Amino acid sequence: MMSVFSVSSVSAASPVSFQDALEKGYSRASSTLRGIESIEVIGERANVEAGAIKEYVVDLKIVFALEK
Repeated sequence: MMSVFSVSSVSAASPVSFQDALEKGYSRASSTLRGIESIEVIGERANVEAGAIKEYVVDLKIVFALEK
């Protein structure tokens, strides 16, 4: 049987690291989306304040299977 997928775009931030931002984004998405098949990191950036990195931000593309 063929599966049908949908894509959701999510941005997540962390004051710790890009990895932490990715994990927070996945955790939040998985609390409302079922059947997540993959996550693609579309972009990364850091917000700077007073000459220091304030937070790490990732933009994610989350692919999940649609339910029947």
